[in-house]
Amino acid sequence: MGNCLGKKGAGSDREEEIDFRGGNVHVITSKESWDQKILEANKDGKIVVANFSASWCGPCRVIEPLYKELSQKYPSLMFLTIDVDELMEFSSSWDIRATPTFLFLKDGQQLDKLIGANRPELEKMIIVFADSSFQGSKGSN
Repeated sequence: MGNCLGKKGAGSDREEEIDFRGGNVHVITSKESWDQKILEANKDGKIVVANFSASWCGPCRVIEPLYKELSQKYPSLMFLTIDVDELMEFSSSWDIRATPTFLFLKDGQQLDKLIGANRPELEKMIIVFADSSFQGSKGSN
């Protein structure tokens, strides 16, 4: 498990950056695209998994393939990725202090938070929220 604090190092190489796209993950590039996806999730009754990440962060790179895989495995959730360097002010508004940070949201409200690239914990939380989301959509809560 790990996380990154602070800014990208001076010796960063662009080629090492992560491709956040892929799987069933929506890359958020503006506050407007965030609002649009949150509205969409609310309308569909979906729980949002928001990955606040950074392209230069080693642990973010390690967890990204799993995040993409989980996004395909659990379509009942909406998976978003936010590059904290591109949306600094927005990320700060969610009190993001380290990357990766995963927020779990329902109706725009935070349900839970996971800081760091903790694979087993991320999988466990996604399974729990996918189950509750599925049951909620069937009206059996």
